[in-house]
Amino acid sequence: MPEQTVRQQEGRNLTDLRNLQFQPGFNRYAEGSVLIKAGNTHVLVTASVEESVPGWLKGQGQGWITAEYSMLPRATHTRTKRDREKISGRTQEIQRLIGRALRAMVDLKALGERSIMVDCDVLQADGGTRTASITGACVAVQIALKKLISAEKIPASVLIDTVAAVSIGIQKSEIFVDLNYEEDSACDVDMNFVMTGRGQLVEVQGTAERGTFTPDQLIAMMAAAGSACKKITQAQKATLEA
Repeated sequence: MPEQTVRQQEGRNLTDLRNLQFQPGFNRYAEGSVLIKAGNTHVLVTASVEESVPGWLKGQGQGWITAEYSMLPRATHTRTKRDREKISGRTQEIQRLIGRALRAMVDLKALGERSIMVDCDVLQADGGTRTASITGACVAVQIALKKLISAEKIPASVLIDTVAAVSIGIQKSEIFVDLNYEEDSACDVDMNFVMTGRGQLVEVQGTAERGTFTPDQLIAMMAAAGSACKKITQAQKATLEA
């Protein structure tokens, strides 16, 4: 009998998401926080409110959202060094992606001249750390913003949408949704989709790892991502309403 894959062991089909869990309020000090678990990928996300903006934004009457991303040394199979002196190119790219995604869900003018600093710390990695970070950050930022709304510092209109993200891959012409590390390492095509709650695209990252893909395959992957992000959005909403 052939050895089962991780996905088969989890009992999920190719289009199924991993078990998705949110634990809001995980950090007692941050204005917004959540521990997100997407299968065996666990990320702690905090959203901190600062009553100031970067120098280049002062006097423009709008706010800013930015993100930092890091992995604990033993979040992966082997220990990695901490980014103490120089941030890696990969880390910079992920941080910018998270920031762009979050700014798509907020009216920065309504936020006023204040910043939200989002920290995404990967506690355990099994593929999809950037997508889990975005999905979790959406919840953490909403928690922080709702506190500002309750304090009548900003209008409720500041929240214009939500964002969710998912990884999609192709392996042997089959589409896989929400890749774990095993699948991410073996897939022929690897893509990340960031989408709003209304189904609009924020960002698409795609690479032909071991083979090219057709426009029809791209459309199919986008459709799979859209269905997956709808489910993630529902889970985010349920968490915030609980």
